[in-house]
Amino acid sequence: MGSSEFPMTRWSVVLSARGGDVSRAKIALSELCEAYWMPLYSFARRTGKSAEDAEDLTQAFFARLIEKDLFAKANAERGKLRSFLLGTFKNFLSDEWDKSRALKRGGGNEVFSIDAARAEERFAMEPADEESPDRCFEKRWALVVLDRVMRSLRDHYTESGKGEVFEELSQFLAPESGGQVYRKSAEILGLSENAVRVAVFRMRQRYARELRAQIAETVEGEAEVAEEIDFLFRAVQ
Repeated sequence: MGSSEFPMTRWSVVLSARGGDVSRAKIALSELCEAYWMPLYSFARRTGKSAEDAEDLTQAFFARLIEKDLFAKANAERGKLRSFLLGTFKNFLSDEWDKSRALKRGGGNEVFSIDAARAEERFAMEPADEESPDRCFEKRWALVVLDRVMRSLRDHYTESGKGEVFEELSQFLAPESGGQVYRKSAEILGLSENAVRVAVFRMRQRYARELRAQIAETVEGEAEVAEEIDFLFRAVQ
């Protein structure tokens, strides 16, 4: 994962955005936006907002976080980062911004760039059933985390000169498919079947470590990591 492309979101980022240096707060906010704008956008769309309103509301929400010092209510010891942001966003949608103020594009609230077309494309991939806004947010959050993990894993292999190995073997991060498939990959990579089996084992180990590391930085402590990982996989089912 290139850190400049998709920065890690951490409770420390939230806390660093609480007052103090404005420029530092903006950088911290930018990191939060990178990871959470799509889950929050999806939540707003699922509540019935139009694509344009959802985009404007998401932009305005992140601007509001600093303007009204909403981070002052954040405390890493009170729970999960995703829960804090969703709860704050719900409150935001219920206040005067949603009820009585017409949001205008480019009205001074833009703090990061949203690819509206890509956002709608992703939202369209969500089930068109009666899935609740909360469920929609949770699923999109989980998919974002998993995407970050894969980006990080791909970068690790690419930087190690093993990009081809990643592209061929990442399919086995899902439950093992069987020896016949391993033999095919062994032929493609010019490795023995046993070497491929070992490589897949190591890739799965690294994937698990990366997932734990990213989850660990969005919860109160180590004790919540396993619980949050279990929640994540249930969210994408």
